[in-house]
Amino acid sequence: MVRTNSEMNETYRSFDIWRRRDSNTLVRYRCFENCSTGRFCVQSSDSYKRPVTNDQIQSLEKQFIELLIEQSPFERGGFFATIEEAISDHDKSFA
Repeated sequence: MVRTNSEMNETYRSFDIWRRRDSNTLVRYRCFENCSTGRFCVQSSDSYKRPVTNDQIQSLEKQFIELLIEQSPFERGGFFATIEEAISDHDKSFA
């Protein structure tokens, strides 16, 4: 895939949103805000169950960075006015 100059110069703010699924499951949404547009997306979500291992954490961090290198998070996750809309869309897409 060839990237345009505008895609290469995009800047993002990354942040995490956490949600408890049940007493043993925690989900981390890997979210971005486009600094130019103020729009939001969810690149991916990570599920954690007890016991959480260092290998699991390292693997998910590596995947997060590899996905970001591979493709703009907004190409992968859409453009939404609120983070709640982005999370809802992500959940529907991966239900």
